[in-house]
Amino acid sequence: MESTRRDVLLAGAAALAARTAAAQNPAASAVEPAWKRFFPPGFRNQRIKTSGAEINAVIGGSGPPVLLWHGAPQSLITWRLIAPDLAKDFTLVMCDLRGYGDSSKPPDGENHANYSKRAMALDGLEVMQQLGYARFPVVGHDRGGRVGRRLALDHPGAITKLAVLDIVPAHYLYSHSTWLDKGGQPHTILEFVRAYFHWFNYLRAAPGPENELKAQNDAALARATDEVQREYLRTSSTIENIHAMCEDYRASATIDLNNDEADIKAGKKIQCPLLTLWAANGAMGRLYDVLAIWKQEGVDVSGKGLPGNHSLQESAPKETLEALRSFLKS
Repeated sequence: MESTRRDVLLAGAAALAARTAAAQNPAASAVEPAWKRFFPPGFRNQRIKTSGAEINAVIGGSGPPVLLWHGAPQSLITWRLIAPDLAKDFTLVMCDLRGYGDSSKPPDGENHANYSKRAMALDGLEVMQQLGYARFPVVGHDRGGRVGRRLALDHPGAITKLAVLDIVPAHYLYSHSTWLDKGGQPHTILEFVRAYFHWFNYLRAAPGPENELKAQNDAALARATDEVQREYLRTSSTIENIHAMCEDYRASATIDLNNDEADIKAGKKIQCPLLTLWAANGAMGRLYDVLAIWKQEGVDVSGKGLPGNHSLQESAPKETLEALRSFLKS
């Protein structure tokens, strides 16, 4: 435990030193690729072509492979606080989802098919296969967790373990207008809409939400002083990235629901061990019995609430690191 705490503090100190150096030498910072500023020496950047996209990845560490997916509207730098320590035990393959970060932005496809979780999951499988990994665990936060879930359902022979951070399945959210939380308290769809208004806002036809988000993100980028915020907004303020993200949400409410309905009717379950982690005091933890919902999805499910907010890997890195390391090593 003490070693873990020390390693996390050292990683934080290294990140602070990098930010200080960048602030003192802005010209060098502007030229240096962003991933180099957020990950330690030994990590490398690679672009990998799949059958439907070109995926931007940062790879580092030693040991068995782990595929990591970020959430919306973020990018692979979301893992920067836990990657240095986790890489001591595993080879990390951190990817930008198609449409996000520096990965390519394919055309929408019929019924938003190119931004379905099935298409994104296939990207992950093909990336790992090209790197020489036939079987591997997946860790996904937010949208990345939904991609991981689809990957485990569509390609069960390839996925050894799945960890999902601060989500419940989208089909559950869309199909439950009323529900009871783990304390037996009733809730209505209104509370879900209030907590996750963007889920519905982004479903509107293009370019309505895209134009609104573009204006908001441009303004946020102009005000941003924090290096992490600037890096997130570097990509998420482009109209191509914004449209792709909206397509991701549109797919969740259309083609993804159709795929989920077919799996539910067929009685399909996630066969590999599944870990769910959530922010105990966040919206998911307040509104849903997260563990009970995920137990309906898989045959071997465990999980717990953690301190921090929705981005557990950034707001509670020590606790998230410990939980993931324990799960992946077991």
